[in-house]
Amino acid sequence: MSIGTGAVLFVIGAILAFAVHVSVGFISLTTVGYILMVAGAVVFVVGLVLALRGRRTVTTSRTGVDAASGERVTRQTADSDGPVL
Repeated sequence: MSIGTGAVLFVIGAILAFAVHVSVGFISLTTVGYILMVAGAVVFVVGLVLALRGRRTVTTSRTGVDAASGERVTRQTADSDGPVL
């Protein structure tokens, strides 16, 4: 979702910066366009990094001897290093 939002912000900013030639007394639409283009690029890059990062899982395996039965016991645990939602 953030990749699309970044692209939309960038496009709206480009339209304001390069295609709209309206003079407004209290604000510069060209400057607003450049600001939106920078914000869109930042949101796009952050969304791309988060999408490509993926989830990492570390699995730990421990082997030991059960004291009561004398049998070999293997226990595995998985730790996820993904984003917390």
